[in-house]
Amino acid sequence: MTTTVKIKRGIIYLCLGLLAAICFLPFLLMIVNATRSGVEITHSFTLIPSSHLKDNWEALFAYVNLFKGFRNSLLVAIPATILTAYFSSITAYAMAVYRFKGNAWLFKILVVFMMIPAQLSLIGFYNLCQKLHMVDSYLPLIIPAIASPGTVFFLRQYVQSTLSKALLEAARIDGAGELHIFHKIVLPIMAPGIATMSIGAFIGNWNNYLVPLILLNTPDKMTLPVMISTLNAATDLQKNQGAIYLGVAISVVPILIVFCFCSKYIISSITAGSVKE
Repeated sequence: MTTTVKIKRGIIYLCLGLLAAICFLPFLLMIVNATRSGVEITHSFTLIPSSHLKDNWEALFAYVNLFKGFRNSLLVAIPATILTAYFSSITAYAMAVYRFKGNAWLFKILVVFMMIPAQLSLIGFYNLCQKLHMVDSYLPLIIPAIASPGTVFFLRQYVQSTLSKALLEAARIDGAGELHIFHKIVLPIMAPGIATMSIGAFIGNWNNYLVPLILLNTPDKMTLPVMISTLNAATDLQKNQGAIYLGVAISVVPILIVFCFCSKYIISSITAGSVKE
């Protein structure tokens, strides 16, 4: 390896290290502010932890039942993520493998729906939930996860680039049914792509704020982001700044766990899910 190559590689690693530090800075600041008082947060900036963690914890639990919020968010995020992963994968497989009339148009419609902001349909969605008597229920937060255009789009491209049609033909010759082929052959091959999209689906459902805020009326049913937002409506906002940071920091923990788990699964599944032509 020449000196020029070493210098270029060192510069690249240095830039990547700086970029990683910049990305990590907001997360570090959130953790530090979780240990500081509202007055300290308002009047100064520092990355040195303070000694107000216990006070922030008490202030947080004075307004929010954090463990109930965790439970409510998990009751929504886990089923919604499973529905998104399964139905999006089977839809993507059908669109990528089967040739039927209107397939191309269906894909174009899918792309169009990806471009429409979800907020535009929020009023109509609320009216629909009201007519179906599903307001103040978790069902409107879970069932729509079955239709995820972005996930279907990604997994369709993934299937087309990794799945061998010869493998499907061999399974059909051996007498395997279509559902058996999908569950026993296709799903393991799609596992890295499904794990990747499941991370985004879980984060989106866990952090979902607007829809639960509108549909859920009972305080005990509110998800964690909605509960934490009640601290902003408190009388002494400055006093609760540290508690808000603490609540946000705690709410990030499940996301980190899911990300770490799925990241390992992605890496371990790349070789196992590959197909040799």
